[in-house]
Amino acid sequence: MNTLKAEFANPTLLILNGLRAIVAWVLKATLLQHDTLGKASSMIKAHAVPVPSDSALAPLYVGADLLDAFAIHLPAGADDDLEVLARAGFERPAGWIRALTRVRDAVMATVGVKSSRAIGAAAAARGPVIGYFPLLSKSAGELVVGEDDRHLDFRVAILLRTGAAGGRELVVVTVVHCHNRLGRTYLAVIAPFHRAIARANLEQAARVMEG
Repeated sequence: MNTLKAEFANPTLLILNGLRAIVAWVLKATLLQHDTLGKASSMIKAHAVPVPSDSALAPLYVGADLLDAFAIHLPAGADDDLEVLARAGFERPAGWIRALTRVRDAVMATVGVKSSRAIGAAAAARGPVIGYFPLLSKSAGELVVGEDDRHLDFRVAILLRTGAAGGRELVVVTVVHCHNRLGRTYLAVIAPFHRAIARANLEQAARVMEG
């Protein structure tokens, strides 16, 4: 009862808990279809890996509120252009990811957090974007996208490297630093969904490269 009273006394917490409930429902329904399709195919799955020490984001690892990395083995003949690979993963999201993004944008707008559309539009006016994320840096083996907002700053690095078993793999590293209670609460709500989306984006890139 005290917890319920605290939520109603804190509109931000109430909104974020509502976001968590809605997103969990959408994710459960859509991932069931995703898992079924995955089991019926021979698609290689993305998996968690240690964060790479040679990433451009390594200086941001210390004190991060979220830090993780996922990788996927690329099929033979996959494009060597890292930007092409990144766009294949981030610019062709699955329907369930688009649905989650719309829910996130609608709910977070009530607490003054920028929508994905607003982030993308502002970034496109300044320079290139990957999906709706501003492209901050690019080298032959790594590109970095990210955005700073009043509640948190995030960076995502996409790396192309040789896998432990040979061949090439695509790696996604995410680093988040929160500024305040809103950022920490928001991150706690979306972290499980972020991990599912990161893996799905990598699998989408690999699937596109398979043709």
